Amino acid sequence: MALSSMTGFARGHGVSGSYAWAWEVKSVNGKGLDLRLRLPPGWDAIEPTVRALAAERLARGSLQANLTIERTGIAPTVRINTAVLEAILTTMRQLAPRIEASPPTLDGLLALKGVMEVGDAEEDEEERRRAETAAAAGFTDVLGALADMRHREGATLGRVLATRLDEIAALTQRAELTPGRRSEAIRARLAEQVATLLAQSDRFDLDRLHQEAILIATKADVREELDRLAAHVAQAQLLIGEGGPVGRRLDFLAQELNREANTLCAKANDVELTNIGLELKAAVEQFREQVQNVE
Repeated sequence: MALSSMTGFARGHGVSGSYAWAWEVKSVNGKGLDLRLRLPPGWDAIEPTVRALAAERLARGSLQANLTIERTGIAPTVRINTAVLEAILTTMRQLAPRIEASPPTLDGLLALKGVMEVGDAEEDEEERRRAETAAAAGFTDVLGALADMRHREGATLGRVLATRLDEIAALTQRAELTPGRRSEAIRARLAEQVATLLAQSDRFDLDRLHQEAILIATKADVREELDRLAAHVAQAQLLIGEGGPVGRRLDFLAQELNREANTLCAKANDVELTNIGLELKAAVEQFREQVQNVE
């Protein structure tokens, strides 16, 4: 299974009877799966189905899904509010003896507020249920298109991450071969420093100095850090090869790689090893940034 990005966009539309529906879905990075739905008034019945479909198809990402509905091919209905019309006519008959005016016209009466109501035809429940089913099925198709886009971007991300891991592995190997990082070299530098101190004063305890030098040399060794860097790189490469929703595990490995690079820099008492450590930190940070896009 290939890697999948958390970034994507898809649209879809269709018709069911007199209903025309259209979905627009986009996703960006997220710690978990967060679906924000915008449904037309009265269409809340499909929300549980839509959420279940998203959870079944996607593992992570912040999604926004908008559904728009239009009714097409429906002749408008005209209804006369007879109660309002009768009240107006009664009032006009009462005022006629007292006010000289032209008789009311039909268009004038119909133009009065509340006399004529224009609306859509009554919805058929069975047709409405079929439209809801069709809109939910359409969401499945749109999710598929979104997932395809995320997979394509994920394939590119996989190649980028593999390149970053190769760089980290190469830097780790360089650090491994650095002469100054070996215990013998560290002890030699410490011995030289101790000799300088002894040349300046004869009040030092030689046994204590020897013990301290051995302890410092042991702490300065970066053998464990290099081994862990290599192990984390191998595990990350394995996860990328397996694919699927591995973003969280890769993010954890990126944090561990960064921890080991920091420790290597802190222990290094050699210019070359320090420079390699700084390059490692930069490569790990680039790896971590790209991992944030992986599902």
